Amino acid sequence: METETEMLNTYFSNGAEVEISSDEDGFRGSWYEGIVVRPIQKKQRTNKVDDDDDDESSNKLRVLVEYKTLMADKKGKRPLKEAMTLVQLRPRPPPERRRKFKVSDEVDAYYNDGWWEGVVMEVSSDGKYSVFFRGTRDQLEFEESRIRIHREWANGEWTPPFGDEGEEKKREEKLVSTETKPNNEAAEIFSEGSLVEVSSDEEGFEGVWFVATIVKLLDNGNYLIEYQTLRNNDDTAFLQEETDRLHIQPRPPDIGSFESFKVLEEVDALHNDGWWVGVISKVLKGQRYKVYFKASNEELEFKHADIRLHLDWINGKWVRASQALKL
Repeated sequence: METETEMLNTYFSNGAEVEISSDEDGFRGSWYEGIVVRPIQKKQRTNKVDDDDDDESSNKLRVLVEYKTLMADKKGKRPLKEAMTLVQLRPRPPPERRRKFKVSDEVDAYYNDGWWEGVVMEVSSDGKYSVFFRGTRDQLEFEESRIRIHREWANGEWTPPFGDEGEEKKREEKLVSTETKPNNEAAEIFSEGSLVEVSSDEEGFEGVWFVATIVKLLDNGNYLIEYQTLRNNDDTAFLQEETDRLHIQPRPPDIGSFESFKVLEEVDALHNDGWWVGVISKVLKGQRYKVYFKASNEELEFKHADIRLHLDWINGKWVRASQALKL
């Protein structure tokens, strides 16, 4: 595995075209085009940077990048510059031929000046694609020309490789072949007493799922839930809250354990009483991993037993990496 300095010299030299992932609220799962301005030495500024900004300490190698489509001023004349870690950067993907997509394909859709990770949910008769975005829970329609196959980049390689989208099927087949019991009605899945997981839009809790029990189905279509690990303010009982259908999911299916996870694999890590969505940033010895959390821009270490593969519950299906598991 290449060191950060080797990665910098090979892929992120001055003037290199890159794509940049953002940690800002509401931008999780997006990639914006930019160029590398210069590396930033340790103990220099790490957040948003302008030419006359002061420095602050950092322990990670970072580079100053300039966005091509995001501007720092209201007039749109001064491109935004930021200092980013190498985990937040990747080379700009090479151009590829246009192709047809199918339902459950994992794609990037060009929206609001960036490429957003999503899943194809519908293909219309006129050739347009309806794409669901996990981060915002929105579903929008796109022309074929504004969609590309979603790829991950790690250690100098694209996955799936360009020209060979059929790679890594063995790992995905393990997900598809999982035996699950059919539940055709939402009422059966989210009935009173059902064990579920609940997410929150509150600041500091983006990207986390807490285990809870449905206490009651409310007349407005929402649910009264009781958390299994969160307590109320006076610590006299478990916390109860009202939540809607967009912030609740069944417990993920048991898809069996994997011998190991891979760099850039999307996972959930058990931390502070909840399952936090992150990305494997480094594989350590002794079945331990470093996981990077975009929402908080943190990197923490976990043992294998405290990590699970990340799945998204979309329209009654569990979706991951171009595959759908219908329950």
